[in-house]
Amino acid sequence: ASSSSAISFTTGLDSTYKEYVFKFINIHGSADNTHFYMNFSTNGGSSYGVATTTSLYRAQHKEDGSDAGLDYRTSEDLAQSTSFQNLSNVEMGNGNDECCGGYLHLFNPSSTTFVKHFLANTNTYQKDDFSMNHNIAGYANTTSAVDAVQFKMSSGNIDSGQILLFGLN
Repeated sequence: ASSSSAISFTTGLDSTYKEYVFKFINIHGSADNTHFYMNFSTNGGSSYGVATTTSLYRAQHKEDGSDAGLDYRTSEDLAQSTSFQNLSNVEMGNGNDECCGGYLHLFNPSSTTFVKHFLANTNTYQKDDFSMNHNIAGYANTTSAVDAVQFKMSSGNIDSGQILLFGLN
């Protein structure tokens, strides 16, 4: 990504593999205090907004050791929502050293029988010098094939970083 408003994977998600993994490497936003989001499509990326249910918890530790914790984030859950899922759940800064990394596992997206389960884990260097680890799990509530995934920031662009897609046998 280089100053991209969104990164969309509209090809490559098919019945070739039962599991797909997206890797996020040094995702850095152009704006301060932003979040990293994702959503699914069943129409090749013409629209994004598959009804999704999720849960999210996070562990955090401040750089100077003054604060740490583990908490469930009810405010970041989706309950049959078509909104984008927050993958970073924290205000990522736009400083040169502030970025996000992690992965998203999507299971059997080509199934036309079952919902599409997924797991995500990200670690973000937050704007107030925290390391924040986010664990997200859920399902896209559709029996249609999920054939596209989009990633974007809550505001501004994805200034830099890589998103890689792998199929697993």
